[in-house]
Amino acid sequence: MKENPLILITNDDGITAPGILNLIKVVKKVTDRIVVVAPDSPQSGMGHAITMNATLRLNKQNIDGVEAYSCSGTPVDCVKIATSKVLDERPDLIVSGVNHGSNSSINVIYSGTMSAAVEAAIEGIPAIGFSLCNSSIDADFKPALPYIEQIISSVLKKGIREHTCLNVNIPAVSSDLINGVKVCRQAKAVWEEEFDERTDPSGNSYYWLTGKFVNKEKEKEDTDEWALNNNYISVVPVHFDVTDYQSLEQLKILENEKESR
Repeated sequence: MKENPLILITNDDGITAPGILNLIKVVKKVTDRIVVVAPDSPQSGMGHAITMNATLRLNKQNIDGVEAYSCSGTPVDCVKIATSKVLDERPDLIVSGVNHGSNSSINVIYSGTMSAAVEAAIEGIPAIGFSLCNSSIDADFKPALPYIEQIISSVLKKGIREHTCLNVNIPAVSSDLINGVKVCRQAKAVWEEEFDERTDPSGNSYYWLTGKFVNKEKEKEDTDEWALNNNYISVVPVHFDVTDYQSLEQLKILENEKESR
């Protein structure tokens, strides 16, 4: 572990969100070399989106003595522009969050918070995405903060596998109810979605996306959903390689398709 590591902080809820302000407080206990580059407005659900057909703008500011920049782009844009234009050296760690709401299970696919961490992993930079399972703007982050500091310090000391990031979700319960940290896998779950159709004053239809989260592995104790439901902090290692390796041999038949015709 470096004596004074450089840590980049970002999120998807916007640079003024309580979650990132709490994360800054924690990181200041670990190092005084901190730079924040975060969206200038909420970017939840943006996934790994990047800005290609518009300009990006940075606005420099100061957050509690920390050098910070609001960015007009997505969370992934923030990581890209930070490592390319803002920072003079490669960061030792990138932390994203603390997100207002869970990013466990299938939610990791849609999450801007986790996409920022995945982008860091693509660039070979250790990264952690932190989420609190409470979407309220008034969510209480205090019980989570000692664990966030512990996980950050552990990653800085021991490292993580190259091109891997950590998806950390924290149950929204009081400190005395948190049972500890559980390293686990992503649960198999889906969103059963519907579109609520409504009519505007001009008589035109518009739609609100609604739905419910369905965990298909409720009894599996090695999953993040089980951990959170039992008041553990879930830690899931995440990789950007989405190849289905089990299907490779099965699909080898396609390589011989021309010969068999």
